[in-house]
Amino acid sequence: MTPHALLFTLAAIGIAEAVYLIRKRMAMEKPVCILGEECHVVLESKYNKIFGVHNDVLGLAFYITVSFITAFLVIGVEPIVLWVLLANLAIGGGAVMSLFLVYLQWRVIKAWCIWCVMSALTIFFMGLILLTSTLILP
Repeated sequence: MTPHALLFTLAAIGIAEAVYLIRKRMAMEKPVCILGEECHVVLESKYNKIFGVHNDVLGLAFYITVSFITAFLVIGVEPIVLWVLLANLAIGGGAVMSLFLVYLQWRVIKAWCIWCVMSALTIFFMGLILLTSTLILP
């Protein structure tokens, strides 16, 4: 499986997760917490928005962006170098943001949301794919 296909698959998983969290938030329901029962503590904290936008919406925008970029890479839309650069920037930025949000759960909120951790792991796996593939620009 190519790195592009792996990135696209991870982006699709992230889209599904973000849509689930958005739907639960809009319906004012608590999401199912597979491990523990602290998801709502994190999702309802004062850190659930950045610049007034809910983190789940930002996550959805991130995953949709990555899916489009990787789709353009798969079908060979020129200029390829631009799409590779954008993939690196988006996933690098997403990894930094995820690291910050994990830190907030660990040290500030002192509660864990399995959905948030799964999203961070998805983004870190995307970064790992970039680091171990030929997608990084020379």
